Amino acid sequence: MRIDILTLFPEVFGPFFSTSIVGRAVAAGLLLPRMVDFREFTRDRHRKVDDRPFGGGPGMVIQCEPVFGAVEAVERSAAGNPMRILLTPQGEPLTQQVVEELAWWDWLILLCGHYEGFDERVRTGLNPREISIGDYVLSGGEPAAMVLIDAVVRLLPGSLGDQMSAVDETFSSGLLEYPQYTRPREYRGMHAPEILLSGDHQRIAAWRRQQAMERTRQRRPDLLNPQDAGREDTDAS
Repeated sequence: MRIDILTLFPEVFGPFFSTSIVGRAVAAGLLLPRMVDFREFTRDRHRKVDDRPFGGGPGMVIQCEPVFGAVEAVERSAAGNPMRILLTPQGEPLTQQVVEELAWWDWLILLCGHYEGFDERVRTGLNPREISIGDYVLSGGEPAAMVLIDAVVRLLPGSLGDQMSAVDETFSSGLLEYPQYTRPREYRGMHAPEILLSGDHQRIAAWRRQQAMERTRQRRPDLLNPQDAGREDTDAS
């Protein structure tokens, strides 16, 4: 997958693309990231890309010309049909379902805003898909882009040592993830459940399903289907 990140701060992505699962995906050639600086596409000799908003108001707005120039240059650089994504708190929520949709694309272009955001003509003229990582405001779109990339990379075949890890995790099945335990069996009076040490994989699977259902019912009942909301799983006994 190719991902172009259009930003005013390309330097912040260096450690992100060289660390952990994302770093391994880059090293393996599964992810091809490229940082593009909006300042390279301004005609201002001081590389200025923002200006005061028409009508007055606080802050500065990123001008549309360098953004259009950056997007068009990136799209001319290779054949393909990239998805344009604008990271904004006004966008649709980034859910696991959205992440799964994005993982099917071969090429994403991420637009990271700053200051008071983009000139509205970026939205109307480029028509990007607008995505939000939550109902709060960040200083810029760079952290949101990292969240989106991290979530998508986990679904790329070969990015995880055990591809079942992506299937079992929270939200992938529509439920919160079941509790996990490892050595030691006992720590400060807290014991790992005996069923996990039984070797009976059918009972273990049933127990994990029961735990996932119960945890979801307690913490996020909005995720449950109506028919599941009041159902008790008894197969793990």
